[in-house]
Amino acid sequence: MMQVSSVEAQNRFGQLLDKAQREPIIITRHGRPAAYLISPQDMEALQRAQAALREVPSKPEWAAVCAEAWNRVDEELGSFADEHSTL
Repeated sequence: MMQVSSVEAQNRFGQLLDKAQREPIIITRHGRPAAYLISPQDMEALQRAQAALREVPSKPEWAAVCAEAWNRVDEELGSFADEHSTL
């Protein structure tokens, strides 16, 4: 991944726009990443990934869904424990 200072990015902006179509570019200020220049395709992929992550339930939500499903199984089929169970 190419890395340029913010001053260099200002001076070479047109070239960097072309280069960003092939690979992301890190723009630094005082030696630290300040921004990334990426292609529209990369941005769309990042937005799709973020949207997909928002749809994943949190751990407490996931636990509640699993517990609810197990309770329905238990109600419909009864307990799986028998006289030999250590439960």
